[in-house]
Amino acid sequence: MSETKSPLPREVADAYVDELIALDPVTGTYLGVAESSSRLPDFSPAGQEALAELARTTLARLAEAERRPGGDSDVERRCARLLRERLTAELAVHEADEGLRSVGNMGTAAHSVREVFTLTPTQTDEDWARVAERLRAVPAAFAGYRASLALGLERELYAAPRPTATFVEQLGEWADTGEGRGWFEDFAADGPESLRAELDEAAHGATAAVAELREWMRDVYAPAIEGAPDTVGRERYARWSRYYNGTDLDLDEAYAYGWAEYHRLLAEMRAEAEKILPGAGTPWVALAHLDEHGRHIEGVDEVRDWLQGLMDQAIEQLDGTHFELAERVRRVESRIAPPGSAAAPYYTAPSEDFSRPGRTWLPTMGQTRFPVYDLVSTWYHEGVPGHHLQLAQWTHVAESLSRYQASVGMVSANAEGWALYAERLMDELGYLTDAEQRLGYLDAQMMRAARVVVDIGMHLELEIPADSPFHPGERWTPKLAQEFFGAHSSRPADFVESELTRYLTIPGQAIGYKLGERAWLLGREKARERHGDAFDPKAWHMAALSQGSLGLDDLVDELSRL
Repeated sequence: MSETKSPLPREVADAYVDELIALDPVTGTYLGVAESSSRLPDFSPAGQEALAELARTTLARLAEAERRPGGDSDVERRCARLLRERLTAELAVHEADEGLRSVGNMGTAAHSVREVFTLTPTQTDEDWARVAERLRAVPAAFAGYRASLALGLERELYAAPRPTATFVEQLGEWADTGEGRGWFEDFAADGPESLRAELDEAAHGATAAVAELREWMRDVYAPAIEGAPDTVGRERYARWSRYYNGTDLDLDEAYAYGWAEYHRLLAEMRAEAEKILPGAGTPWVALAHLDEHGRHIEGVDEVRDWLQGLMDQAIEQLDGTHFELAERVRRVESRIAPPGSAAAPYYTAPSEDFSRPGRTWLPTMGQTRFPVYDLVSTWYHEGVPGHHLQLAQWTHVAESLSRYQASVGMVSANAEGWALYAERLMDELGYLTDAEQRLGYLDAQMMRAARVVVDIGMHLELEIPADSPFHPGERWTPKLAQEFFGAHSSRPADFVESELTRYLTIPGQAIGYKLGERAWLLGREKARERHGDAFDPKAWHMAALSQGSLGLDDLVDELSRL
């Protein structure tokens, strides 16, 4: 009888993805697995524990795989490094019962349920039949989520009151879009007439589940957590920071770095603002001037098409000069985000077979007039050469990596750091010489520096430095954080409010943009020092984009080797 060989790390990682999809069909839909389209996850405590047990089992398998001959090769080592770090971080979050108080304006189980429908295939009648089945699964998914929150209440594990209030408002928008029907009913309205009765009935049941969850959140949950803190404190923040950044950060050093970047960027912004509106006083006076008098796009359809053109142009000019792009990576779509989304633009990666392309999403927040200055660098971030080039390239080279590295193993700070690095790269390459666009780029960079300052500052209740022009010597609170953010951003008040609610919802995630960019820059600098005059930026970029995700410390190490 032949001896059965234990799997290598990449095989362990890919087996984990298969088992994860069985438990989490939302992940399956993101990957383009058709069989997932009719189901939703179990968000109950039992469902959360099943995911944790899968992580524990996989870590045990990984330890054995690394001992197998070949388990320490570069490709296997890099995959094992990511898998161990990710699953360890996820287990730390689970074992602290964070899943029992996941409430906010984004990233909750309820948001996952709604958003997955925007990626569910709807090309054929068979697709729509699966949509109907998935709609019928919404009430059970919401019931499981509610059961987790109820257990959290029982254990006195409370969500933050401010994000909870915002979530209740969002559920109200989903339950009634203003025309006497809910978001799910609007979505199902595009289905075929042959399934009309089935879709309408299922969508109505989904909307009823939204309304029921809203009433429970408003009448039971919100009163029960009244008086709980909006911030999480150092211990919880460190846990979440590890989850989103893939490393144990020195939070005080990161806070100081955020302030250093704030001062550097403010000086650059003042110089650029002077070109637009001499004597403006502050860069944000010049940006307010651009809101009224700068270049802009009129119309929702028109801005979607303009953003598509911006990405198409970037692909055409960057491919062959600074990147080498496969044909299927060159395809990306611009979309308008569904109503009731958070205020920030976002990106969704292509399916594994690229039948669904990568997509950028713009929340309009009811606007029909869009200044150009704050869109250009944002779409370099969300689309090309930002999120799309990285995540689509991972998908393209998945067979030489692992399915895990190319998809579900993503470290937020790695991806967000690349996207912010991509904005800076376009500035380095001379794409942002126009004063309007460059001030918009610097404003976006300032927003990411301010995130580091206020996210760490308010959750840890740190002191504002003596050299700060804003409340020196005081300790951060969410109120001060919103005031600071609003004073150092061109974004409207509703965006600023949504952002601060986001930081209270997902602590530690927002700092990954600037800290991730720092890791990418450091990795590039070390690689340049290693190669000297032979350093090839195009070859380095493609190698860097083809190695899959890593936590920030591991990322710098691996980038330096390229």
